Amino acid sequence: MQMASSFSDASECAGEEKRVGTRTVFVGNHPISGTEAYIAQRFCDNRIVSSKYTLWNFLPKNLFEQFRRIANFYFLIIFLVQVTVDTPTSPVTSGLPLFFVITVTAIKQGYEDWLRHRADNEVNKSTVYIIENAKRVRKESEKIKVGDVVEVQADETFPCDLILLSSCTTDGTCYVTTASLDGESNCKTHYAVRDTIALCTAESIDNLRAAIECEQPQPDLYKFVGRISIYSNSIEAVARSLGPENLLLKGATLKNTKKIYGVAVYTGMETKMALNYQGKSQKRSAVEKSINAFLIVYLFILLTKAAICTTLKYVWQSTPYNDEPWYNQKTQKERETFKVDYVFTDKTGTLTENTMEFIECCIDGHKYKGTTQEVDGLCQTDGPLAYFDKADKNREALFLRALCLCHTVEIKTNDAVDGPIEGAEFTYISSSPDEIALVKGAKKFGFTFLGNQNGHIRVENQRKETEEYELLHTLNFDSVRRRMSVIVRTQKGDILLFCKGADSSIFPRVHNHQIELTKDHVERNAMDGYRTLCVAFKEIPPDEFERINAQLIEAKMALQDREEKLEKVFDEIETNMNLIGATAVEDKLQDQAAETIEALHAAGLKVWVLTGDKMETAKSTCYACRLFQTNTELLELTTKTIEESERKEDRLHELLIEYRKKLLHEFPKSTRSLKKAWTEHQEYGLIIDGSTLSLILNSSQDCSSNNYKSIFLQICMKCTAVLCCRMAPLQKAQIVRMVKNLKGSPITLSIGDGANDVSMILESHVGIGIKGKEGRQAARNSDYSVPKFKHLKKLLLAHGHLYYVRIAHLVQYFFYKNLCFILPQFLYQFFCGFSQQPLYDAAYLTMYNICFTSLPILAYSLLEQHINIDTLTADPRLYMKITGNAMLQLGPFLYWTFLAAFEGTVFFFGTYFLFQTTSLEDNGKIYGNWTFGSIVFTVLVFTVTLKLALDTRFWTWINHFVIWGSLAFYVFFSFFWGGIIWPFLKQQRMYFVFAQMLSSVSTWLAIILLIFISLFPEILLIVIKNVRRRSARRNLSCRRASDSLSARPSVRPLLLRTFSDESNIL
Repeated sequence: MQMASSFSDASECAGEEKRVGTRTVFVGNHPISGTEAYIAQRFCDNRIVSSKYTLWNFLPKNLFEQFRRIANFYFLIIFLVQVTVDTPTSPVTSGLPLFFVITVTAIKQGYEDWLRHRADNEVNKSTVYIIENAKRVRKESEKIKVGDVVEVQADETFPCDLILLSSCTTDGTCYVTTASLDGESNCKTHYAVRDTIALCTAESIDNLRAAIECEQPQPDLYKFVGRISIYSNSIEAVARSLGPENLLLKGATLKNTKKIYGVAVYTGMETKMALNYQGKSQKRSAVEKSINAFLIVYLFILLTKAAICTTLKYVWQSTPYNDEPWYNQKTQKERETFKVDYVFTDKTGTLTENTMEFIECCIDGHKYKGTTQEVDGLCQTDGPLAYFDKADKNREALFLRALCLCHTVEIKTNDAVDGPIEGAEFTYISSSPDEIALVKGAKKFGFTFLGNQNGHIRVENQRKETEEYELLHTLNFDSVRRRMSVIVRTQKGDILLFCKGADSSIFPRVHNHQIELTKDHVERNAMDGYRTLCVAFKEIPPDEFERINAQLIEAKMALQDREEKLEKVFDEIETNMNLIGATAVEDKLQDQAAETIEALHAAGLKVWVLTGDKMETAKSTCYACRLFQTNTELLELTTKTIEESERKEDRLHELLIEYRKKLLHEFPKSTRSLKKAWTEHQEYGLIIDGSTLSLILNSSQDCSSNNYKSIFLQICMKCTAVLCCRMAPLQKAQIVRMVKNLKGSPITLSIGDGANDVSMILESHVGIGIKGKEGRQAARNSDYSVPKFKHLKKLLLAHGHLYYVRIAHLVQYFFYKNLCFILPQFLYQFFCGFSQQPLYDAAYLTMYNICFTSLPILAYSLLEQHINIDTLTADPRLYMKITGNAMLQLGPFLYWTFLAAFEGTVFFFGTYFLFQTTSLEDNGKIYGNWTFGSIVFTVLVFTVTLKLALDTRFWTWINHFVIWGSLAFYVFFSFFWGGIIWPFLKQQRMYFVFAQMLSSVSTWLAIILLIFISLFPEILLIVIKNVRRRSARRNLSCRRASDSLSARPSVRPLLLRTFSDESNIL
């Protein structure tokens, strides 16, 4: 790869520091000089790979990942021990269930990966057109090489990262939507360098000789540094700088432009979209972690049992005559997450519909709302401002002209590809949806923007006359200035500056006496959750404009510190302006989005918004969806606050320390009283942007990065809400990963609707995709998929709650029934000389977990509703009952363990004392060890099944069928296995044992008595809980009655307040 020595200058011009490396790309892969030898460069191909397995590595890789789970590895060891060592039980008892689980899991994961392979092939095999030898050549997308010139048609997705060379438009511009990358579904304008604008045919493109020097691939969507050197017949090459406005990203879609030509600079897995893709990782839920912990405990218990039995076996055999075998060796040879703490949500398309609507405007203190009734507009004044007369007619026209002139909206004629249709003639398109809303608002009052042609803006006024303004300069909007301006020349020759922006950036630049007229409206609209902008103007004398024009041209031509010089000139121009009025635009939230976030907060969940949108837009949305309240004090860690100092890292450190001190002083140290403190003290919200986050994570100071990260997380934990704006997809995943690694390992959930959300969806414990307007990438890579954000409420508060209760009960019940199963076998060894004689028959060992006790718990884990779904949805506080993995903590685990130990002891010793009288029949026939084991096993099966019946609160016919059917099947199988039903089984050791056992009345009584004794603690506990519950309900009813009596005189005022238009209950 060639390295340009002069590229360091270009890097410095772009404001970049510490450029690691560059690459040189020859356009069309043509050598610059015919006399020099051309060596083809080696770059990554254009194949996209999101799959996890191949045909060759699927089996070993999948088996390795499955046996990384402690449960699978545990049963594998048990199976291998049974195969290699002479044991009294068959390897089938543990090998068959293990084989079933491994096989089903492998089939599921193989199918999912096959779907990813199919999706990759759809992308890699898609058709593209390459310009080779002045011809359009049809190729597959995966065969694109760096340097190829690619032709892209309208509504097609860019197959790789391209530098725009030319388009079908005369000015070399094209419109692009990047919804699948950063979530913004509005059109963005990209530009070609002026030297290649005219190359609109395959022949002219093929004759181009140029080299592009650019940075190596990196994931930041909003940064690109490069330059293009164009060679012609002249000796010296013409060099032009390249920035993000020249780069077309893979995954973006061409809109409202028939055709473009671009040269590939990054391909395949080196594209920015691929670098922001988080590989699909193996997720581990909190329930699985609890299972692993329980397995380790039980493994220790098992090893302890084995060590005790083995030691006592040799002690027993050391006694004379005790070393003789008690069983026939030959005969023996013939015969086992859904409690969420943090919710990370995208904004555009997830919380909002991304459709802006013009609500109202204010001109000189007068509010204008609704459509026009007359030529001069409809005026509506607020109550507090009722004494104001109607605004001056000229001021109204000036305000509406400002809305039609001060924007970046473009016109698309006779095409409805993107955006709503305006009449039958044209469509408004813009990278900012609120600018479109403002232009539409001006049209409501009679002023229509007709487009921008050759630097002249045309506006139709209220008298249907067309006015034309020459656009002299555009002072672009940025997050630091928070305003934009245009300088235009009227047909009469007057030069006007129109400026719009946030009130905080406009008010200091206008005359003080004009502020009060508009400030009340702005504050009221902000409290209502509307996006507000203030509008001002200034008339510029011709001689002053000549000086300003010269300064602007000089700043725009600067190669070093261009942005700083432009900002300085802008700041000088935008002073001493006249305030005209303000606008209010509503960014429509999704249905019930605010109610859903309130419910999540009430349930104890912390909600973070991660968006690629601008800070102002995101902040307004957070107010509208009630993530931020009006009394929330916002702490900002953004480019604006950091750039107040020359040394960014020092300023960042000062802010972090300041915010931490403020929060630690405000809130108590105890985490238990943190939520109480939020209600009693000032609420705080944090806003951070992508640039500041990169500074925190990638600090250049020694050991300061970890310190910054630690302080930042401390601040986040103390804030009631966090907004992260201007986030690249990979930064979203970094935020989720930081929270995942906090102390206590909180459970995270991510929800989004676009491909830019895939990384955080895959990184979080629970990923939810919304089937929105931005494709199906998020839904395909998620664990769950929902149509709207509002469905998250029911998914978490109802189904999530029930799922956790079901799975937690399943886990505890699984260990409980197996401890009940194995404890009598352990106790039996003390009475058989530790000879490894099994207590249960091999068939019972195999069938216990597979048939006898599997279906009841399966039905429970699928159908149980201990609380009604409507109740769970209506009362979010119920979700807090499962906070902190409550049902899988040490306390419940010990309860289930002691219960199993108690019942297992009752099974064995109850039967043992029954056998003190060896003759249990009238004929004096003596029962043997298989009868003893069958009685224990019968009590075991009935007890653990009835225990589950006692725990069931939501009975269906399926529960009845599997519970009573499992018990009936056990009895049927025992008769079958004993040779009663199937007489050909006479030769096995269980022949007629079960039938003879049930022929004794004392055995029947013993079985019933042992089942009752085993379940008695559980029955007693249920009775006590019911008594307490009824007492609590009675006390609550009395308290409510008392409260209603005492509050009765204030019922009417409360109703009046509730239905008052002026009330604003937060």
